[in-house]
Formats: sequence, C-alpha cells, structure tokens
Amino acid sequence: MQELFQSLPPYIQALFAGIVTWLLTALGAAFVFFFKNINDKVLSSMQGFAAGIMIAASFWSLLQPAIDFGNGSPFSFVPAAIGFLLGGLFIRSLDLVIPHMHRNTNDKSQVKEGMKSSLDKNILLVLAITLHNIPEGLSIGVAFGGVVTGNSHATLLGALTLAIGIGIQNIPEGAALSMPIRASGASKMRAFNYGQASAIVEPIFATIGALAVVFITPMLPYALAFAAGAMIFVVVEELIPDSQNGNNTDLATMSLMIGFTIMMILDVALG
Repeated sequence: MQELFQSLPPYIQALFAGIVTWLLTALGAAFVFFFKNINDKVLSSMQGFAAGIMIAASFWSLLQPAIDFGNGSPFSFVPAAIGFLLGGLFIRSLDLVIPHMHRNTNDKSQVKEGMKSSLDKNILLVLAITLHNIPEGLSIGVAFGGVVTGNSHATLLGALTLAIGIGIQNIPEGAALSMPIRASGASKMRAFNYGQASAIVEPIFATIGALAVVFITPMLPYALAFAAGAMIFVVVEELIPDSQNGNNTDLATMSLMIGFTIMMILDVALG
C-alpha cells in the first residue's frame, strides 16, 4: 500500500490526503448525532486547539521550508516574505467578496461580512469555515507537489505529517460547526451536512496546489509561504478571536499551546 501511494502522481496523493481531511471533518460533524449541544468551554478549547495546530504547521511545515530553499543565501527570506504576505492578501480578498458570518458570537453581535447577501445564517457560518479550509487544502497540495521538485526540504513524510496535523484539527472543527447549527434549530442531518460540507474545498484546493507546483517548480518556496500566510491570516482573524470570545480565555490559550505542541512534535519527529 505504501509503495502504491508513493508511485502515484503528487496531485493524486494530494487529492487523497484532502479527501481524508474532509472525512475527518465529517467525523467531527457526526458528533451532532450523539450530543444535543456543545459546552462553551469545549467549543473554546476546540478553537484554540485548531489555532495551535495551524500556527505550528504554518511555520514548521511551510514557512521554514520556504526559507530553507534559499540554501543559506542572504536573500532566502525574499520568496518567503513575498509569498507570506500574498497569502494573507488572498484570504483578505476572499473575505471581502464571499458573504459569511463568524461563529461563536451572540446573535445580537453577529456581523455579516463580504458582499451583501440574504443567505441563511447557517449558510453564512458554513461559508466562514469554508474560507478557512481553503488555505488548509492549498498547504496540503503545495507540500505534496513539492516532493517531485527533488529538493531535500520537501519530503513525502513531511507532506503526510502536515496532512495528519490538519486532519486532527479538522475533527473538533467539524463538531464546532455542526453542534451550534443543531442548537439553533436545524435537524441533526442538516447540521451534519453543513459541518462536513465546509471541508469539501480541501481536496479541491489540495489538487490545485499540487498541480500548480508540479508545473511551475520555481514557485514552490513562494507557494509554501503563500499557504502559510493564508493560514496565519485565518488563525488571527477568526480562530483566536472566536476562542477568546467568552469566559474561557485561559482554557482556550492552553488548548492553543497544546495544539501547537502536538503539531510541532509531529513535524519535527516525523517530517
């Protein structure tokens, strides 16, 4: 099985990895069939944990390899800096265009973002998480696409480690979306479908990211940093504020540190 996977084109590897992370989101969303609601403390810790995973993955799996591609050149930071900022600008641009609404806020304080829309609140919540999943898919694709460039800083094990880390944080993420939707009055099946649908962009953008790097090899360090910048933008703009929006700030912060530590261990030990 391992040899068969290694023999596949990188964009197919990335597609499979993206499908797995999507299925893990669905696993988290399936919690809605077993629990009536989600405790605020659990929700805050889930969001903090996901933020920690993404911060660690952004540095060890994406940004550091982007810098290392310079092989010690005094200007090795240039592709990383450019790509990182462009990644943030990319998500900000989508933020301005795609209608969405961030979760974990009181109804009175919920603010719709993006273009004006009459979409249902639950759809807007799903779109917010879908935005957040785009850079995750891209990062997986870029990591797998980089393996075929022949650079020692891009390895299959490193790409798999990144996919594992993102998959781990997708489980609580799926639950953190489906459970509040269920609590708002939606049926269990509808809440589940909303939760799992938010991650369907991951295999799509994983494939796109891998294809882009395979066909334009010199863009790899820019692409790695781009994915990192996009992920950090999501963490700072959404996950951390949402996790701290309540009376569980210390719990959310410790959960972030635990998530960061787990991803760091995975990346350093396996990648």
